[in-house]
Amino acid sequence: MARRKLIWIEQKRFRGFGCSECGWRFKPSSATTGKSFNEMMRNFELQRDQEFASHVCADSPKSHERKKEEG
Repeated sequence: MARRKLIWIEQKRFRGFGCSECGWRFKPSSATTGKSFNEMMRNFELQRDQEFASHVCADSPKSHERKKEEG
């Protein structure tokens, strides 16, 4: 079984981070906050990494579009 990775995805309707093994995509739940740009980036990355670590691939099967691109 392949180990999932956080990857950068560029498609017609999505540009951002997602899972290498399923259709999960990171969609921030709110605007990133912080007192500086660096703090905002750390908060964004923390939220992204926590959501990636906690997602279940079986709950986000690969979309038909991704399967077509890979095959």
